[in-house]
Amino acid sequence: MNSTDSANLSNLAKIGQLDPVPLSQALVLRMLAAARSRLKDAALKQNSAETRFDCAYTAIRASADIGLHLKGYRTSTGKPGHHQTALQSMGHTLGVDASTLQLLDSLRRQRNLSDYDGEPVTLAALTECLQQAATILASVERLIGSRFPADG
Repeated sequence: MNSTDSANLSNLAKIGQLDPVPLSQALVLRMLAAARSRLKDAALKQNSAETRFDCAYTAIRASADIGLHLKGYRTSTGKPGHHQTALQSMGHTLGVDASTLQLLDSLRRQRNLSDYDGEPVTLAALTECLQQAATILASVERLIGSRFPADG
C-alpha cells in the first residue's frame, strides 16, 4: 500500500467510516470461504437471476471486506453507506482502477433496486456481476496467497 492509499484509509477511519481491526488470518480465510461459496451459488442456473446477482454481488463485497481487513480496517457497519465505502476502498486496498470502481458502484445500485424496490435483474447486469465477482475474487486469492503462503 502506498502512502496515499494509507492516508486515504486513515482519513476514512478519522471520519468514522472505517474501524481499525487487528489482522486475523483465520478471519480472512473464513471470509474467503464465504466469498467462494457465494460465487459458487451465483453460478447455479436453477437459481433466479436476482438470487444469482445477489450472491455474485455479495462475493464482490466480501472481497472488498477482505481487502480492507488485510490493511487493518473494516467498515463501520453502524454508519449508512458501508457497502459503498467498502467498494470505493478497493482502489486503495486491491488496486482496482477508477472505471471498474464506477462499474462496481452501478452494480451496488442495481442490487439496491432489486432488494428494496423489486426491480428485476437483467441478463446483462447478472453477466457483468458474475464476471466482476470472479475477477476480483481471483485477485483477492492471489493477494491472500502472497500474504499467507501455504505451509508445506
